[in-house]
Amino acid sequence: MSDTPQQDRDRRYLLVFQQVTKLISMAHDPRAVMETIVSILPELLGSDACTIRLLDPDTDAFVLGAAAGVSREYLDRHDVDSAETMDLVSAGRPVATEDVATSPHRPFREAARREGVVSVLTLPISYQGKVTGIMRLLTRNRRVFSGEEIDFAHALAEQVGIALANASMFRQLEQQVDFLKEVQAISKMVNSTLDLDSILQTIVELLPRSLRAQGCTIRLLAPQSSRLELAASFGLSKRYLERGEVAGEENTVRALQGEPVAIANVEHDSRVLYHEHMRREGIKSLLAVPIKVSREVIGVIRILARERRTFGAAEINFASAVAEVGGAAIKNAATYRQITLLFNQIEEHEQFLGNIIDCIRPQLLVVDKNGHVVMANKAFLEANGKSEGEVLGMAYGQVCRTEDGEGSCPVPQVLVTGQMVSVVQSQVEEDGRHWYERSATPMRTNSGEVEYVIEVIRDLTAQRRLEEEQAERSKLEGVIELAGTVAHEINTPLFAALGTAQLMEADLDDQESGDDLRTIIRNLQAIGDLTRKMATMTGYRGKQYVGETRIIDLG
Repeated sequence: MSDTPQQDRDRRYLLVFQQVTKLISMAHDPRAVMETIVSILPELLGSDACTIRLLDPDTDAFVLGAAAGVSREYLDRHDVDSAETMDLVSAGRPVATEDVATSPHRPFREAARREGVVSVLTLPISYQGKVTGIMRLLTRNRRVFSGEEIDFAHALAEQVGIALANASMFRQLEQQVDFLKEVQAISKMVNSTLDLDSILQTIVELLPRSLRAQGCTIRLLAPQSSRLELAASFGLSKRYLERGEVAGEENTVRALQGEPVAIANVEHDSRVLYHEHMRREGIKSLLAVPIKVSREVIGVIRILARERRTFGAAEINFASAVAEVGGAAIKNAATYRQITLLFNQIEEHEQFLGNIIDCIRPQLLVVDKNGHVVMANKAFLEANGKSEGEVLGMAYGQVCRTEDGEGSCPVPQVLVTGQMVSVVQSQVEEDGRHWYERSATPMRTNSGEVEYVIEVIRDLTAQRRLEEEQAERSKLEGVIELAGTVAHEINTPLFAALGTAQLMEADLDDQESGDDLRTIIRNLQAIGDLTRKMATMTGYRGKQYVGETRIIDLG
Protein backbone atom coordinates (compact mmCIF):
# COMPACT_ATOMS: atom_id res chain seq x y z
CA MET A 1 0.00 0.00 0.00
CA SER A 2 1.49 3.34 -1.07
CA ASP A 3 1.88 6.35 1.25
CA THR A 4 -0.47 9.27 0.99
CA PRO A 5 0.96 12.70 -0.10
CA GLN A 6 0.69 13.87 3.52
CA GLN A 7 2.63 10.87 4.79
CA ASP A 8 5.25 11.34 2.09
CA ARG A 9 5.67 15.00 3.01
CA ASP A 10 5.89 14.20 6.72
CA ARG A 11 8.54 11.59 6.02
CA ARG A 12 10.49 14.05 3.91
CA TYR A 13 10.28 16.73 6.63
CA LEU A 14 11.42 14.17 9.19
CA LEU A 15 14.44 13.27 7.09
CA VAL A 16 15.34 16.94 6.65
CA PHE A 17 14.91 17.57 10.36
CA GLN A 18 17.11 14.56 11.15
CA GLN A 19 19.81 15.78 8.78
CA VAL A 20 19.77 19.29 10.26
CA THR A 21 19.79 17.91 13.81
CA LYS A 22 22.70 15.61 12.95
CA LEU A 23 24.55 18.52 11.41
CA ILE A 24 23.95 20.64 14.50
CA SER A 25 25.20 17.90 16.82
CA MET A 26 28.41 17.47 14.80
CA ALA A 27 29.43 21.12 14.40
CA HIS A 28 30.83 23.32 17.15
CA ASP A 29 32.10 26.36 15.28
CA PRO A 30 29.19 28.88 14.88
CA ARG A 31 30.41 30.06 11.50
CA ALA A 32 30.84 26.51 10.24
CA VAL A 33 27.33 25.65 11.42
CA MET A 34 25.79 28.65 9.64
CA GLU A 35 27.71 28.11 6.42
CA THR A 36 26.73 24.43 6.34
CA ILE A 37 23.05 25.18 6.98
CA VAL A 38 22.73 27.86 4.30
CA SER A 39 24.38 25.54 1.78
CA ILE A 40 22.09 22.50 2.33
CA LEU A 41 18.71 24.00 3.33
CA PRO A 42 17.80 25.44 -0.09
CA GLU A 43 17.98 21.98 -1.65
CA LEU A 44 16.21 20.30 1.27
CA LEU A 45 13.33 22.83 1.31
CA GLY A 46 13.11 23.49 -2.41
CA SER A 47 14.35 27.09 -2.44
CA ASP A 48 17.08 28.90 -4.37
CA ALA A 49 19.00 30.69 -1.61
CA CYS A 50 19.35 30.99 2.14
CA THR A 51 20.76 33.71 4.40
CA ILE A 52 21.40 33.95 8.13
CA ARG A 53 21.78 37.27 9.90
CA LEU A 54 22.64 37.63 13.60
CA LEU A 55 21.50 40.35 15.97
CA ASP A 56 24.38 42.61 17.00
CA PRO A 57 23.71 43.63 20.62
CA ASP A 58 25.95 46.68 20.24
CA THR A 59 24.02 48.24 17.33
CA ASP A 60 20.72 46.36 17.71
CA ALA A 61 20.93 45.59 13.97
CA PHE A 62 21.03 42.33 12.01
CA VAL A 63 24.46 41.64 10.54
CA LEU A 64 25.33 38.96 8.00
CA GLY A 65 26.34 35.60 9.47
CA ALA A 66 26.30 33.33 6.38
CA ALA A 67 24.64 33.14 2.95
CA ALA A 68 24.43 30.98 -0.14
CA GLY A 69 22.79 31.51 -3.55
CA VAL A 70 22.78 35.35 -3.60
CA SER A 71 25.23 38.04 -4.68
CA ARG A 72 27.47 40.17 -2.48
CA GLU A 73 25.67 43.30 -3.69
CA TYR A 74 22.36 41.94 -2.39
CA LEU A 75 23.91 40.98 0.97
CA ASP A 76 25.70 44.31 1.49
CA ARG A 77 22.57 46.47 1.36
CA HIS A 78 21.98 48.61 4.41
CA ASP A 79 18.25 47.97 4.85
CA VAL A 80 17.35 44.30 5.29
CA ASP A 81 13.55 44.80 5.05
CA SER A 82 10.79 47.10 6.15
CA ALA A 83 10.54 48.13 9.78
CA GLU A 84 7.20 46.31 10.10
CA THR A 85 8.66 43.03 8.87
CA MET A 86 11.74 43.31 11.11
CA ASP A 87 9.57 44.14 14.12
CA LEU A 88 7.47 41.00 13.52
CA VAL A 89 10.55 38.83 13.19
CA SER A 90 12.15 40.44 16.26
CA ALA A 91 8.98 39.52 18.15
CA GLY A 92 9.51 35.87 17.17
CA ARG A 93 6.97 35.62 14.36
CA PRO A 94 7.73 34.21 10.85
CA VAL A 95 6.91 36.44 7.85
CA ALA A 96 6.13 34.94 4.42
CA THR A 97 6.23 37.27 1.41
CA GLU A 98 4.73 35.66 -1.71
CA ASP A 99 5.73 38.48 -4.05
CA VAL A 100 8.50 40.89 -3.05
CA ALA A 101 7.27 43.31 -5.70
CA THR A 102 4.35 44.12 -3.42
CA SER A 103 6.62 45.04 -0.48
CA PRO A 104 6.12 48.64 0.70
CA HIS A 105 9.85 48.91 1.48
CA ARG A 106 11.42 50.25 -1.69
CA PRO A 107 15.12 49.47 -1.01
CA PHE A 108 14.26 45.83 -0.26
CA ARG A 109 11.94 45.64 -3.28
CA GLU A 110 14.53 47.00 -5.70
CA ALA A 111 17.32 44.83 -4.29
CA ALA A 112 15.14 41.73 -4.69
CA ARG A 113 14.24 42.73 -8.25
CA ARG A 114 17.92 43.12 -9.21
CA GLU A 115 18.70 39.75 -7.62
CA GLY A 116 15.69 38.04 -9.25
CA VAL A 117 14.16 37.10 -5.92
CA VAL A 118 10.38 36.71 -6.00
CA SER A 119 9.29 34.99 -2.75
CA VAL A 120 10.89 35.23 0.72
CA LEU A 121 10.24 33.40 3.97
CA THR A 122 11.77 35.26 6.96
CA LEU A 123 12.12 33.17 10.14
CA PRO A 124 13.30 34.26 13.60
CA ILE A 125 16.30 32.38 15.04
CA SER A 126 15.77 32.22 18.77
CA TYR A 127 17.10 30.47 21.83
CA GLN A 128 15.22 30.25 25.13
CA GLY A 129 12.66 32.78 23.91
CA LYS A 130 15.24 35.38 22.87
CA VAL A 131 15.64 36.26 19.18
CA THR A 132 19.31 36.08 18.22
CA GLY A 133 19.00 36.27 14.42
CA ILE A 134 16.92 35.70 11.29
CA MET A 135 17.02 33.00 8.63
CA ARG A 136 15.63 33.62 5.14
CA LEU A 137 14.65 31.22 2.38
CA LEU A 138 14.51 32.91 -1.04
CA THR A 139 13.03 31.63 -4.30
CA ARG A 140 13.30 33.03 -7.80
CA ASN A 141 9.90 31.56 -8.69
CA ARG A 142 6.73 32.68 -7.06
CA ARG A 143 5.84 30.40 -4.21
CA VAL A 144 3.16 30.28 -1.58
CA PHE A 145 4.49 28.92 1.69
CA SER A 146 1.88 26.79 3.41
CA GLY A 147 1.31 26.88 7.13
CA GLU A 148 2.95 23.47 7.54
CA GLU A 149 6.00 24.62 5.55
CA ILE A 150 6.27 27.77 7.63
CA ASP A 151 5.95 25.80 10.87
CA PHE A 152 8.53 23.31 9.71
CA ALA A 153 10.96 26.02 8.57
CA HIS A 154 10.37 27.83 11.84
CA ALA A 155 11.26 24.66 13.74
CA LEU A 156 14.44 24.39 11.67
CA ALA A 157 15.28 28.02 12.47
CA GLU A 158 14.86 27.24 16.16
CA GLN A 159 17.25 24.32 15.71
CA VAL A 160 19.67 26.76 14.11
CA GLY A 161 19.27 28.96 17.19
CA ILE A 162 20.07 25.97 19.40
CA ALA A 163 23.01 25.10 17.17
CA LEU A 164 24.36 28.64 17.34
CA ALA A 165 23.87 28.74 21.11
CA ASN A 166 25.58 25.37 21.54
CA ALA A 167 28.39 26.39 19.23
CA SER A 168 28.71 29.67 21.07
CA MET A 169 28.85 27.89 24.43
CA PHE A 170 31.37 25.43 23.05
CA ARG A 171 33.42 28.31 21.70
CA GLN A 172 33.19 30.05 25.06
CA LEU A 173 34.44 26.90 26.77
CA GLU A 174 37.32 26.71 24.31
CA GLN A 175 37.93 30.41 24.87
CA GLN A 176 37.91 29.92 28.63
CA VAL A 177 40.43 27.09 28.31
CA ASP A 178 42.59 29.31 26.08
CA PHE A 179 42.22 32.18 28.53
CA LEU A 180 43.14 29.90 31.42
CA LYS A 181 46.32 28.89 29.61
CA GLU A 182 47.10 32.53 28.89
CA VAL A 183 46.43 33.49 32.52
CA GLN A 184 48.87 30.78 33.58
CA ALA A 185 51.45 31.95 31.04
CA ILE A 186 51.09 35.60 32.05
CA SER A 187 51.15 34.64 35.73
CA LYS A 188 54.35 32.69 35.21
CA MET A 189 55.95 35.60 33.41
CA VAL A 190 54.97 38.34 35.87
CA ASN A 191 55.90 36.20 38.86
CA SER A 192 59.30 35.31 37.42
CA THR A 193 60.67 38.74 38.28
CA LEU A 194 60.49 41.36 40.99
CA ASP A 195 61.19 44.19 38.57
CA LEU A 196 58.03 46.31 38.77
CA ASP A 197 58.52 48.00 35.39
CA SER A 198 59.01 44.64 33.68
CA ILE A 199 55.82 43.24 35.25
CA LEU A 200 53.75 46.25 34.20
CA GLN A 201 55.07 46.19 30.64
CA THR A 202 54.42 42.46 30.32
CA ILE A 203 50.78 42.92 31.30
CA VAL A 204 50.06 45.89 29.01
CA GLU A 205 51.58 44.09 26.03
CA LEU A 206 50.12 40.59 26.49
CA LEU A 207 46.61 41.41 27.73
CA PRO A 208 45.37 43.37 24.68
CA ARG A 209 46.93 40.78 22.38
CA SER A 210 44.91 38.03 24.07
CA LEU A 211 41.70 40.09 23.83
CA ARG A 212 42.23 41.16 20.21
CA ALA A 213 42.58 44.78 21.29
CA GLN A 214 45.17 47.36 20.31
CA GLY A 215 45.96 49.38 23.43
CA CYS A 216 46.25 49.02 27.18
CA THR A 217 47.06 51.19 30.18
CA ILE A 218 47.75 50.51 33.84
CA ARG A 219 47.15 53.22 36.39
CA LEU A 220 48.06 52.67 40.04
CA LEU A 221 46.98 54.52 43.15
CA ALA A 222 49.88 56.39 44.75
CA PRO A 223 50.33 55.08 48.34
CA GLN A 224 50.65 58.53 49.90
CA SER A 225 48.16 60.63 47.93
CA SER A 226 45.81 57.91 46.57
CA ARG A 227 46.09 59.70 43.24
CA LEU A 228 45.70 57.57 40.12
CA GLU A 229 48.99 57.68 38.22
CA LEU A 230 49.88 56.19 34.82
CA ALA A 231 52.32 53.33 35.43
CA ALA A 232 52.53 51.62 32.01
CA SER A 233 50.98 51.78 28.54
CA PHE A 234 51.07 50.01 25.18
CA GLY A 235 49.81 50.85 21.68
CA LEU A 236 48.75 54.42 22.48
CA SER A 237 50.12 57.81 21.47
CA LYS A 238 51.77 60.23 23.88
CA ARG A 239 49.15 62.82 22.99
CA TYR A 240 46.35 60.50 24.04
CA LEU A 241 48.07 59.48 27.27
CA GLU A 242 48.56 63.13 28.24
CA ARG A 243 44.95 64.14 27.58
CA GLY A 244 44.20 64.80 31.27
CA GLU A 245 42.93 63.21 34.46
CA VAL A 246 40.79 60.09 34.09
CA ALA A 247 39.97 59.57 37.76
CA GLY A 248 36.66 61.41 37.27
CA GLU A 249 35.45 59.22 34.40
CA GLU A 250 32.59 56.96 35.46
CA ASN A 251 34.24 53.86 34.00
CA THR A 252 37.33 54.54 36.10
CA VAL A 253 35.30 55.37 39.22
CA ARG A 254 33.34 52.12 38.96
CA ALA A 255 36.50 50.13 38.30
CA LEU A 256 38.10 51.64 41.41
CA GLN A 257 35.02 50.48 43.30
CA GLY A 258 35.84 46.93 42.20
CA GLU A 259 33.43 46.60 39.25
CA PRO A 260 34.52 45.73 35.66
CA VAL A 261 33.15 48.13 33.05
CA ALA A 262 32.72 47.15 29.37
CA ILE A 263 31.77 49.87 26.86
CA ALA A 264 31.00 48.69 23.33
CA ASN A 265 30.69 52.19 21.84
CA VAL A 266 32.74 54.88 23.54
CA GLU A 267 31.75 57.59 21.05
CA HIS A 268 28.56 58.63 22.81
CA ASP A 269 28.81 56.83 26.14
CA SER A 270 28.47 59.10 29.18
CA ARG A 271 30.88 56.91 31.15
CA VAL A 272 33.70 58.33 29.01
CA LEU A 273 34.80 61.98 29.15
CA TYR A 274 37.43 62.39 26.42
CA HIS A 275 35.34 61.48 23.36
CA GLU A 276 37.34 63.68 20.98
CA HIS A 277 40.67 62.23 22.11
CA MET A 278 39.33 58.70 21.70
CA ARG A 279 38.02 59.55 18.23
CA ARG A 280 41.44 60.87 17.17
CA GLU A 281 43.09 57.76 18.63
CA GLY A 282 40.61 55.55 16.78
CA ILE A 283 39.29 53.86 19.93
CA LYS A 284 35.85 52.33 19.57
CA SER A 285 35.44 50.04 22.59
CA LEU A 286 36.80 49.91 26.12
CA LEU A 287 37.10 47.46 29.00
CA ALA A 288 38.16 48.67 32.45
CA VAL A 289 38.90 46.18 35.25
CA PRO A 290 40.10 46.80 38.82
CA ILE A 291 43.51 45.63 40.00
CA LYS A 292 42.90 43.99 43.35
CA VAL A 293 45.10 42.65 46.12
CA SER A 294 43.18 40.90 48.91
CA ARG A 295 40.00 42.86 48.12
CA GLU A 296 41.94 46.12 48.09
CA VAL A 297 41.82 47.98 44.76
CA ILE A 298 45.28 49.35 43.95
CA GLY A 299 44.70 50.47 40.37
CA VAL A 300 42.87 50.07 37.06
CA ILE A 301 43.66 48.28 33.80
CA ARG A 302 41.97 49.62 30.66
CA ILE A 303 41.93 47.60 27.43
CA LEU A 304 41.18 49.67 24.30
CA ALA A 305 39.98 48.32 20.94
CA ARG A 306 39.98 50.16 17.61
CA GLU A 307 37.12 47.99 16.37
CA ARG A 308 33.67 48.25 17.87
CA ARG A 309 33.02 45.10 19.84
CA THR A 310 31.26 43.69 22.84
CA PHE A 311 33.48 42.15 25.51
CA GLY A 312 31.88 38.87 26.56
CA ALA A 313 31.73 37.42 30.04
CA ALA A 314 34.68 35.12 29.35
CA GLU A 315 36.80 38.05 28.18
CA ILE A 316 35.84 40.17 31.19
CA ASN A 317 36.61 37.28 33.54
CA PHE A 318 39.94 36.73 31.78
CA ALA A 319 40.92 40.40 32.07
CA SER A 320 39.86 40.40 35.74
CA ALA A 321 41.93 37.25 36.41
CA VAL A 322 45.00 38.79 34.76
CA ALA A 323 44.43 41.96 36.79
CA GLU A 324 44.26 39.92 39.99
CA VAL A 325 47.40 37.94 39.14
CA GLY A 326 49.09 41.15 38.09
CA GLY A 327 47.95 42.87 41.28
CA ALA A 328 49.71 40.31 43.45
CA ALA A 329 52.86 40.54 41.33
CA ILE A 330 52.73 44.36 41.33
CA LYS A 331 52.31 44.39 45.11
CA ASN A 332 55.24 42.00 45.57
CA ALA A 333 57.40 43.98 43.17
CA ALA A 334 56.45 47.29 44.81
CA THR A 335 57.24 45.83 48.23
CA TYR A 336 60.55 44.51 46.92
CA ARG A 337 61.32 47.93 45.45
CA GLN A 338 60.57 49.57 48.79
CA ILE A 339 62.72 47.01 50.61
CA THR A 340 65.52 47.51 48.09
CA LEU A 341 65.25 51.27 48.49
CA LEU A 342 65.29 50.85 52.25
CA PHE A 343 68.36 48.62 52.04
CA ASN A 344 70.05 51.13 49.76
CA GLN A 345 69.27 53.85 52.26
CA ILE A 346 70.58 51.67 55.07
CA GLU A 347 73.73 50.97 53.05
CA GLU A 348 74.14 54.68 52.40
CA HIS A 349 73.62 55.41 56.08
CA GLU A 350 76.05 52.64 57.01
CA GLN A 351 78.58 54.02 54.56
CA PHE A 352 78.05 57.52 55.94
CA LEU A 353 78.37 56.20 59.50
CA GLY A 354 81.41 54.18 58.48
CA ASN A 355 83.03 57.28 57.01
CA ILE A 356 82.36 59.15 60.23
CA ILE A 357 83.74 56.27 62.30
CA ASP A 358 86.82 56.07 60.09
CA CYS A 359 87.38 59.78 60.66
CA ILE A 360 87.57 59.16 64.41
CA ARG A 361 91.25 59.32 65.34
CA PRO A 362 91.15 56.86 68.28
CA GLN A 363 90.81 53.18 67.48
CA LEU A 364 87.22 51.94 67.71
CA LEU A 365 85.70 48.47 68.00
CA VAL A 366 82.12 47.25 68.24
CA VAL A 367 81.74 43.83 69.88
CA ASP A 368 78.47 41.85 70.04
CA LYS A 369 77.11 40.13 73.14
CA ASN A 370 78.82 36.89 72.09
CA GLY A 371 82.23 38.56 72.18
CA HIS A 372 82.80 38.84 68.41
CA VAL A 373 83.96 41.95 66.57
CA VAL A 374 81.26 43.34 64.27
CA MET A 375 82.85 46.68 63.39
CA ALA A 376 86.34 48.19 63.41
CA ASN A 377 87.34 51.61 62.19
CA LYS A 378 90.22 52.49 59.90
CA ALA A 379 92.45 53.65 62.77
CA PHE A 380 92.20 50.23 64.46
CA LEU A 381 92.89 48.33 61.24
CA GLU A 382 95.94 50.46 60.42
CA ALA A 383 97.30 50.25 63.99
CA ASN A 384 97.04 46.46 63.99
CA GLY A 385 98.02 45.90 60.36
CA LYS A 386 94.85 43.94 59.51
CA SER A 387 92.07 44.12 56.94
CA GLU A 388 88.41 44.51 57.77
CA GLY A 389 87.70 40.98 56.54
CA GLU A 390 90.27 39.56 58.94
CA VAL A 391 88.92 41.42 61.97
CA LEU A 392 85.16 41.06 61.51
CA GLY A 393 83.89 37.99 63.33
CA MET A 394 87.14 37.60 65.28
CA ALA A 395 86.88 36.77 68.98
CA TYR A 396 87.54 39.80 71.17
CA GLY A 397 90.31 37.95 73.04
CA GLN A 398 92.30 37.80 69.83
CA VAL A 399 92.29 41.58 69.38
CA CYS A 400 92.95 42.47 73.01
CA ARG A 401 96.25 40.94 74.12
CA THR A 402 98.34 42.74 76.73
CA GLU A 403 101.26 42.04 79.05
CA ASP A 404 98.81 42.06 81.92
CA GLY A 405 96.66 39.28 80.37
CA GLU A 406 93.05 39.29 79.14
CA GLY A 407 91.82 40.31 82.60
CA SER A 408 92.83 43.88 81.83
CA CYS A 409 90.61 43.97 78.71
CA PRO A 410 87.39 45.90 79.50
CA VAL A 411 84.76 44.37 77.17
CA PRO A 412 84.21 41.10 79.10
CA GLN A 413 83.69 43.15 82.26
CA VAL A 414 81.06 45.31 80.53
CA LEU A 415 79.23 42.22 79.23
CA VAL A 416 79.08 40.87 82.78
CA THR A 417 78.36 44.04 84.77
CA GLY A 418 76.60 46.14 82.13
CA GLN A 419 78.61 49.16 83.33
CA MET A 420 81.16 51.30 81.53
CA VAL A 421 84.76 50.20 82.17
CA SER A 422 88.00 52.07 81.46
CA VAL A 423 91.51 50.61 81.88
CA VAL A 424 95.07 51.71 81.01
CA GLN A 425 97.45 49.15 79.50
CA SER A 426 101.12 49.35 78.60
CA GLN A 427 103.24 47.27 76.29
CA VAL A 428 106.71 47.38 74.80
CA GLU A 429 106.87 48.03 71.07
CA GLU A 430 109.68 48.60 68.59
CA ASP A 431 110.05 52.29 69.46
CA GLY A 432 109.73 51.76 73.21
CA ARG A 433 106.94 51.41 75.73
CA HIS A 434 103.45 52.50 74.77
CA TRP A 435 100.43 53.18 76.94
CA TYR A 436 96.76 52.73 75.86
CA GLU A 437 93.48 53.68 77.50
CA ARG A 438 90.66 51.24 76.61
CA SER A 439 87.16 52.55 77.40
CA ALA A 440 84.20 50.20 76.84
CA THR A 441 80.57 51.43 76.84
CA PRO A 442 77.48 49.16 76.67
CA MET A 443 74.71 49.50 74.05
CA ARG A 444 71.44 48.18 75.45
CA THR A 445 68.22 46.84 73.98
CA ASN A 446 64.82 48.24 74.94
CA SER A 447 64.66 45.60 77.66
CA GLY A 448 67.96 46.79 79.13
CA GLU A 449 70.14 43.87 78.00
CA VAL A 450 73.63 44.57 76.69
CA GLU A 451 73.57 43.87 72.96
CA TYR A 452 76.81 45.50 71.84
CA VAL A 453 79.86 47.05 73.48
CA ILE A 454 81.66 50.00 71.92
CA GLU A 455 85.34 50.17 72.83
CA VAL A 456 87.47 53.24 72.18
CA ILE A 457 91.25 52.77 72.36
CA ARG A 458 93.29 55.93 72.87
CA ASP A 459 97.09 55.98 72.56
CA LEU A 460 98.41 57.71 75.71
CA THR A 461 102.09 57.26 74.82
CA ALA A 462 102.70 60.84 73.73
CA GLN A 463 100.82 62.10 76.77
CA ARG A 464 102.80 59.84 79.09
CA ARG A 465 106.11 60.88 77.57
CA LEU A 466 105.16 64.53 77.82
CA GLU A 467 104.30 64.00 81.49
CA GLU A 468 107.73 62.37 82.04
CA GLU A 469 109.43 65.27 80.30
CA GLN A 470 107.49 67.71 82.45
CA ALA A 471 108.51 65.77 85.60
CA GLU A 472 112.13 65.75 84.45
CA ARG A 473 111.94 69.47 83.79
CA SER A 474 110.49 70.08 87.25
CA LYS A 475 113.23 67.94 88.74
CA LEU A 476 115.85 69.94 86.80
CA GLU A 477 114.39 73.21 87.96
CA GLY A 478 114.56 71.99 91.57
CA VAL A 479 118.16 70.91 91.18
CA ILE A 480 119.13 74.24 89.61
CA GLU A 481 117.36 76.21 92.33
CA LEU A 482 119.01 74.04 95.01
CA ALA A 483 122.44 74.49 93.39
CA GLY A 484 122.01 78.27 93.25
CA THR A 485 120.90 78.36 96.90
CA VAL A 486 123.83 76.19 98.03
CA ALA A 487 126.29 78.28 95.96
CA HIS A 488 124.92 81.48 97.48
CA GLU A 489 125.16 80.11 101.04
CA ILE A 490 128.70 78.81 100.50
CA ASN A 491 129.97 81.96 98.80
CA THR A 492 129.47 84.20 101.86
CA PRO A 493 131.81 82.32 104.28
CA LEU A 494 134.01 81.28 101.35
CA PHE A 495 134.74 84.84 100.29
CA ALA A 496 135.37 85.84 103.93
CA ALA A 497 137.81 82.96 104.45
CA LEU A 498 139.54 83.64 101.13
CA GLY A 499 139.96 87.31 101.92
CA THR A 500 141.38 86.56 105.36
CA ALA A 501 143.79 83.99 103.91
CA GLN A 502 145.03 86.42 101.27
CA LEU A 503 145.67 89.12 103.94
CA MET A 504 147.56 86.63 106.12
CA GLU A 505 149.66 85.60 103.14
CA ALA A 506 150.90 89.17 102.76
CA ASP A 507 151.92 89.40 106.43
CA LEU A 508 153.78 86.03 106.70
CA ASP A 509 157.54 85.86 106.41
CA ASP A 510 157.86 82.16 107.20
CA GLN A 511 158.33 80.25 103.93
CA GLU A 512 156.81 77.00 105.12
CA SER A 513 153.74 78.68 106.63
CA GLY A 514 153.35 80.77 103.47
CA ASP A 515 153.30 77.64 101.30
CA ASP A 516 150.57 76.10 103.45
CA LEU A 517 148.53 79.29 103.35
CA ARG A 518 148.78 79.49 99.56
CA THR A 519 147.54 75.89 99.32
CA ILE A 520 144.52 76.92 101.40
CA ILE A 521 143.95 79.93 99.12
CA ARG A 522 144.03 77.72 95.95
CA ASN A 523 141.49 75.30 97.43
CA LEU A 524 139.25 78.17 98.46
CA GLN A 525 139.48 79.56 94.92
CA ALA A 526 138.59 76.07 93.50
CA ILE A 527 135.55 76.00 95.74
CA GLY A 528 134.65 79.46 94.42
CA ASP A 529 134.83 78.12 90.84
CA LEU A 530 132.45 75.30 91.83
CA THR A 531 129.92 77.64 93.43
CA ARG A 532 130.07 79.86 90.33
CA LYS A 533 129.22 76.83 88.16
CA MET A 534 126.42 75.90 90.55
CA ALA A 535 124.97 79.41 90.37
CA THR A 536 124.97 79.46 86.53
CA MET A 537 123.52 75.91 85.97
CA THR A 538 120.82 75.55 83.21
CA GLY A 539 120.96 71.75 83.00
CA TYR A 540 122.75 68.77 84.35
CA ARG A 541 123.84 65.22 83.71
CA GLY A 542 124.63 62.53 86.21
CA LYS A 543 127.69 60.39 86.64
CA GLN A 544 128.56 57.29 88.61
CA TYR A 545 130.08 57.97 92.03
CA VAL A 546 130.54 55.13 94.51
CA GLY A 547 128.64 51.84 94.11
CA GLU A 548 125.13 52.58 92.84
CA THR A 549 125.32 56.24 93.89
CA ARG A 550 125.11 58.81 91.14
CA ILE A 551 126.03 62.46 91.46
CA ILE A 552 125.73 65.55 89.27
CA ASP A 553 128.56 66.15 86.89
CA LEU A 554 129.28 69.87 87.25
CA GLY A 555 131.78 69.69 84.43
